[in-house]
Amino acid sequence: MSDTILKCTTRHVRIFTAVVENNDLILDNGHLTLDIDPDNEFLWRDQSIKKVQDYFRQLVDSQADNELSDYSLRKIGSLLEDFIRNLLKEGELSYNPNSRVMNYSMGLPRTQELL
Repeated sequence: MSDTILKCTTRHVRIFTAVVENNDLILDNGHLTLDIDPDNEFLWRDQSIKKVQDYFRQLVDSQADNELSDYSLRKIGSLLEDFIRNLLKEGELSYNPNSRVMNYSMGLPRTQELL
């Protein structure tokens, strides 16, 4: 096993082979830490967070027989990004109007048509 932290960083997902102790990442090759939406771009409901966490566990479990690598973490991160995009499209998430940057990284927000 490597003695460096493997990580995947996407716009809305960060995955580390580490644990968090006192706000520090401590290398732990037997543990994956998931940080969802670190910039608080979205408004989350508990059930949406649980869906992302459950999907993360499924993706990790599907890789159980393979060696963990940067590539496999990037693949998991990319699949989670797509999953989050779908949650937004389905209306389960919305953009946070108080986010420090409003760049609509997952597409323009849904609006109601005026009649």
